[in-house]
Amino acid sequence: MAKKKQMEGPKGAAPWMTTFSDLMNLLLCFFVLLFAMSTVNEEKFQMVIASLQSSISIFNNGSLSIGEGDLVGAGIRQLEFLDSYYNELANSKSEEDDGEDGDLKDQLSQAGLEESEEMADNIKDAVDDLGISSAVEITFDEQYVMLNLSGGILFDSGKAEILPEAKEIIDKIAIVLEKYDKNIIEVEGHTDNVPMTSGRYENNNVLSMFRALEVADYLREKTDLNPAYIKSSGRGEYDPIASNETAEGRARNRRVVIKIYNSYSSQIEE
Repeated sequence: MAKKKQMEGPKGAAPWMTTFSDLMNLLLCFFVLLFAMSTVNEEKFQMVIASLQSSISIFNNGSLSIGEGDLVGAGIRQLEFLDSYYNELANSKSEEDDGEDGDLKDQLSQAGLEESEEMADNIKDAVDDLGISSAVEITFDEQYVMLNLSGGILFDSGKAEILPEAKEIIDKIAIVLEKYDKNIIEVEGHTDNVPMTSGRYENNNVLSMFRALEVADYLREKTDLNPAYIKSSGRGEYDPIASNETAEGRARNRRVVIKIYNSYSSQIEE
């Protein structure tokens, strides 16, 4: 009896070897990719970070971290520093802005003081030339030049009508004021603290308001100044320059003040 011919197996590798080879190739590619990602070209990375910093101002000078530490190596742990980091940036910016604002205010104040000083010198020369320097006290600050007139010269006690002999003084002051037709001019009335006995005015505050208004209206009438630039207010007994305990102090407190604001402090709408 003839022997059966033994069947030969399939040629080539077994089918599972193909699948295994594909898996090994994928694993190899995966580890090569991991290796490539873990190898950083520091020079190129610095260039990228510097570009980000200049564009969106997150990192300072191309640094690699937020605060202390390596952003790349620390990974997500660096995110916990974001809040404090941005707070520091905000506080630093606020301090810079405050410093700039403070410098600007100082510069404006200094410029105003210099202009007021120049105005005061010119007004003093004009007052001397007009022969009324004994009736006018001149001071200044960074906002205005102040002309201080004794109330005893301008008004009778308890009254708000300008005395005839006082009008000559105000007429000469008006000549000085006309040189400052672009500046705010404010007239203030002041009194001592002695209670009113006259029934015409309710109290010292009301009296001071009428006295200031009387002088302001007189200036509007006698000058070519824009009436809208002339203001008046009554301060009553609330802003004394001397003690009300003595007759001399009360006499000093009874006064009319004319303030000529410099260009930095004159808020005029054209």
